[in-house]
Amino acid sequence: MPDVLSNSDKTPSWHALDGADCLSRQQSAPTGLTHSEAQRRLIACGPNRLPVPPKRSALWRFLLQFHNVLIYILLASGMVTLLLRDWIDSGVIFGVVVINAFIGFIQEGKAESAMSAIRNMLSLRARVRRDGIVVEIPAEDLVAGDIVHIADGDKVPAEIRLLQTHSLRIDESALTGESEPAEKAPPRTVVAAPLGERSSMAYSGTLVTHGQGAGVVVATGMATEIGRISNLLATVEPLTTPLLGKLDRFGRQLTVAILALAGLTFGIGVFVHHLPGNDMFLAAVALAVAAIPEGLPAIITITLAIGVQRMARRNVIIRHLPAVEALGAVTVICSDKTGTLTRNEMTTQHIVTATQLYAVTGAGYAPQGDITLNDEIINPAEHADLLELCRSALLCNDATLHEHAGNWQLTGDPTEGALLTLGIKADLDVVKEREIRPRLDEIPFESEYRFMATLHHDHAGHHFIYIKGAPEHLLERCTAQRSDGQDRPLDKSYWQTHMDTLAGNGARVLALSFKAVTSEQRELHFDTVTTGLTLLGLLGIIDPPRSEAIAAVAQCRRAGIAVKMITGDHYLTAQAVGAQLGLDTALASMTGTDLEALDDTALRQVARDTVVFARTSPELKLRLVQALQADGEVLAMTGDGVNDAPALKRADIGVAMGLKGTEAAKEAAEMVLTDDNFASIVAGVEEGRTVYDNIKKSILFILPTNMAEALI
Repeated sequence: MPDVLSNSDKTPSWHALDGADCLSRQQSAPTGLTHSEAQRRLIACGPNRLPVPPKRSALWRFLLQFHNVLIYILLASGMVTLLLRDWIDSGVIFGVVVINAFIGFIQEGKAESAMSAIRNMLSLRARVRRDGIVVEIPAEDLVAGDIVHIADGDKVPAEIRLLQTHSLRIDESALTGESEPAEKAPPRTVVAAPLGERSSMAYSGTLVTHGQGAGVVVATGMATEIGRISNLLATVEPLTTPLLGKLDRFGRQLTVAILALAGLTFGIGVFVHHLPGNDMFLAAVALAVAAIPEGLPAIITITLAIGVQRMARRNVIIRHLPAVEALGAVTVICSDKTGTLTRNEMTTQHIVTATQLYAVTGAGYAPQGDITLNDEIINPAEHADLLELCRSALLCNDATLHEHAGNWQLTGDPTEGALLTLGIKADLDVVKEREIRPRLDEIPFESEYRFMATLHHDHAGHHFIYIKGAPEHLLERCTAQRSDGQDRPLDKSYWQTHMDTLAGNGARVLALSFKAVTSEQRELHFDTVTTGLTLLGLLGIIDPPRSEAIAAVAQCRRAGIAVKMITGDHYLTAQAVGAQLGLDTALASMTGTDLEALDDTALRQVARDTVVFARTSPELKLRLVQALQADGEVLAMTGDGVNDAPALKRADIGVAMGLKGTEAAKEAAEMVLTDDNFASIVAGVEEGRTVYDNIKKSILFILPTNMAEALI
């Protein structure tokens, strides 16, 4: 069996190999494996699933709740008060201990739940070519070398090196943090390509959003990317919260002080005043019982519970009680970009025509906003070139928008949603436009050609084609540009300059073009749109920051809390969003490739000075968290993907997204945001500081009271 079928470190970079080479290394063929060979490999390499780790029994988990210095003191004092027949005090003490144990028991087990959530991401069934015939089998029976077919709506069942694709797009946000589905194609990529740019690969657990594809399985089970993250998550040791750490130290110090005081009392009574030993022993025990703040755990638990309720009203769900106070001690917030700092809704913000540069206000899919020229709101109907561009964006489009409970929801591709919203902002009626200019035929988006085209006619007998796609591909097909309602010669340098400017600002650039055809044209073919197109303009599309997140970042900085963005998205996009949020991106921004070359010492310096990290892997996110903690920072880490789970588990407080987050992220975190909004984290920090202050006041009240009781 070749080593590429094993889970060893010698596995090659499959994305950088030719498809034929991958087949050869896997000793496979386009017709797939034979059934007997597949069975042999399954026995040799094991099933395509993540192993189920041994779980602690419920009884053992419950008993571990008593493993705490303060609880030991309470148990000891409870036994003594029981011996002294002080039934009320002993009942209160044991009641507090048991209630505290039950609360901890209920909150326990998030690491095991996170592992289970990752396993649930795997596909259950797979279409595979065996003995030259496509059959459906359980996904766990897949082996390296199998030829797998994937299509719209499928979960990718294993790590696949793609050999054939047709308009294939895959949502890899759970692994990469990318806000848009990744386009896939068979040609190999460079060895150093980050995971989000490996277009020749399909990763286990990701979702096919469009098109079809087929490829050879190159990794299964724990050898897949999701298996590697699962293994990483299992090795991460979660930290205790600042509150539990302080209480542990406080409990030890208090124990020593109380025992020393009791021992001193016993010694003075027996050896100085020559009192009976039995009497002095009871006196020393009574002194110790009086000094122990048996009400403190109850007060802390009640204070934390009140904090949990207050936070729930501010869209923050706490999964682990001590995390309430931990929020109040946070000094650094490391936030994911997509969906937390931004809306995770693509929005058209810039329009370039042959004569004007327009800006578009508003964010997200809600069609609320205006088109401005030189910072003044305009009427799109008075700008013919602009109106035609917006009309093409609306008609060359398969997305739909609908309002539900005050929220606008998209069905379809996020980019097409941004175009549809733009058309509505230009005062175009979607239903009316589609009735006046019905579609006759279309060429769906093809990753090979990178454009979509639709054929329309109006009721005056005109036939025309709208085309949208990657500007570098459409420019090659355009011979003219629309200017003041007329077709004029194409100025390529003008368009290239604006393409570079928009891309440099982190926007996705889209071109729209037009072609008039005869009334005999009833069908669309590729040769119809290879030349003779008229360029209508360019659109700059971005997932914009939340307005409330911008205010929250400013509030954090005023409160002395540093905010850092850690994202799997593209460097330029991260830079642009960071600048809009008010982060000091001029200070430093780095990519995952830069970070991988640093040792732990250098990484600590970089983590302290850098505010934007792009194209980061799960390992790098974890290393960044550890580097900041090594500098003494109390860290809150936000995330929504399975790639965020290890860092969420390691952080002082992990914050998962409740709306769009994966179950793996939620189970690894101590806190879940019900609105996926960065501003809610800041609200949680406010509540956490209040809780910390209340706990401190309680300790300052109860300790002098107990000491006074002990002295009396």
